[in-house]
Amino acid sequence: MKNKISLIFAVVLFQLVHAVSGGAQEHKGPLVCNPALLRHNAPAQPVQKKTSIALPFFEDFTSYELYPDHSRWVENQVYINNTMCVSPISRGVATFDALNEKGLPWNPYANLGFNFADSLTSQPIDLSSFTPADSLYISFFYQPQGNGFYPLTADSFYLFLRDRYGNYVKTWKTPGTTVRPFTQVMIPITDTLYFYNNFQFRFVNIAALNYSDAIWNLDYVRFDAHRNMNDTLVNDIAYSSDPTFMLNDYTSMPYRQFYVYPAGERASHYTDSIHNNTNTQPITYNFSATDIGSGTVLQALSTNTTTLPGYSIEQLSNNAYTTTVTPSSPHQKVVFENKFYIESTSGTGTKDNDTIVKKQVFDNYLAYDDGTAEQSYYITLLPTLPGKISIEYHLNTPDTMQGMAIYFGRQVPSSAYKTFDIQIYSSLAGINGASIDNLLYQQYNCDPGYADTINHFWIYKFDTPLPLPTGTFYAGVFMPAESGDDSLYFGLDINRLGGNHAYYNVLSAWSPSSIQGAIMMRPLLGQGIVSSHVNETIAPVKSAWGISPNPARDELTFYFPGDEVARYRLTNVQGQVLMAGNVASNNTISISTLPAGMYFVNITIDGVTAAPQKLIKL
Repeated sequence: MKNKISLIFAVVLFQLVHAVSGGAQEHKGPLVCNPALLRHNAPAQPVQKKTSIALPFFEDFTSYELYPDHSRWVENQVYINNTMCVSPISRGVATFDALNEKGLPWNPYANLGFNFADSLTSQPIDLSSFTPADSLYISFFYQPQGNGFYPLTADSFYLFLRDRYGNYVKTWKTPGTTVRPFTQVMIPITDTLYFYNNFQFRFVNIAALNYSDAIWNLDYVRFDAHRNMNDTLVNDIAYSSDPTFMLNDYTSMPYRQFYVYPAGERASHYTDSIHNNTNTQPITYNFSATDIGSGTVLQALSTNTTTLPGYSIEQLSNNAYTTTVTPSSPHQKVVFENKFYIESTSGTGTKDNDTIVKKQVFDNYLAYDDGTAEQSYYITLLPTLPGKISIEYHLNTPDTMQGMAIYFGRQVPSSAYKTFDIQIYSSLAGINGASIDNLLYQQYNCDPGYADTINHFWIYKFDTPLPLPTGTFYAGVFMPAESGDDSLYFGLDINRLGGNHAYYNVLSAWSPSSIQGAIMMRPLLGQGIVSSHVNETIAPVKSAWGISPNPARDELTFYFPGDEVARYRLTNVQGQVLMAGNVASNNTISISTLPAGMYFVNITIDGVTAAPQKLIKL
């Protein structure tokens, strides 16, 4: 009980420290978990190689995977991404966030003490043929805070070296501080205790283990012989930040909404960031685009040339293409793949970071966020007044709203009893010239949920679909009075640039949000949807279904009446959804990656969920 009280006190104190100015009614907080890892099947714990790898050692974390490359690293404890960093040396960093490989706090009930948290250890490296005269150096770049929260002084970052006796020796450390550009560190290896055939080095952060409020980013690790203290030039031209979306305001929308007004929704150009880590250099940069579904070329290879100033981050621009495709159905999901790559006659760095791909998704939702949260957003609630958050959206043609997708941040105290309503308005009093709140629809008594679907949003299905006309509407949440001293936490996409279209109301009047970033709520439009809530209505007609074999080891086959496609969900005994997708009767899915144990499987057809079946996984 004492630890729980300490945790609550720590979070309350954190909230006070990070409150936004302007009445301190809006706040930003840590995510406390990483849904990207929470619902991702972590790879098996990497095995330390029996045969040591050789120099040179290089890693710039240019990967679309979420975990470190096991050919170079031993643990899964850091998060590989390109969203928690600010202007990395090249695309992709390793983030030390005090969350384990499943994206959860190491100890959610830890007190305010600090301890070792995340670790990243190299595979064994053979240094037996080297001597101090070979001038070995390890270099790397680090950044505190990034797009997360800054580490306090005690939230230190360390480098350890493993000697021939198996001892990890602290060689370098830096205390926490506020965000700053990536800084390079050069570490000479001179002690003969390190010149043996199983040398390893390890990065570790110290942090509070109960939530992720201290971020360190690591990039561009190099280890080789015949270097010196002045060997700091990266000599690489690489993509840095992700390219912008092809849409002008939204990050995603239904294709039918885009198709009726592409000129208004399409951005005039697309930009991407290039980090020139060398002298002034001429480069060629290329751009192409393809509709993944049909293979239609939307933009043939476009080639441009420019000269990049030395040691700078530059924005390159490509003009927007106007080609569109005609989907077979107005509700069809459409994905455009925009590919950017650079060519240079100089630079000796890896070629992997010379290409970056941006997918533009048109689906059944409206979004301002990119699908990843770096922080949480919440507002101050008063004991006698409700709190409201509402986000402005627009439609180019009439549509039907079927529900909402909401990305929640974990919080303390627990959100288990913090029910809320979803509210849809056509106008908000005092906003955009409106004189009154015009409430169109209210979905009552919703419970927060976490990371249920593949994109980590919790889905709320409306009892009655809501027709919406062309024009502006507002969608958000209503949190009743007496619901606690802080609101629900919502995912906040810090990488969102420009207006966030959000408004909040805690004193019976609407105010524009002053928070940078997109609050992650998405209206769901078009055809019927399936709710994330476990307690769907059970239909006796659909209860005559089954799975085989049971117990099962590698595969699972579904059997049910009719020729409809069902939506299946596989949950553990805690009700957490581990697998979900679409399946037809007599079709098979793979369950080989699931640990042995007991699970529950159910199916939903035409919005109706059948009774769950118990599954034993061998």
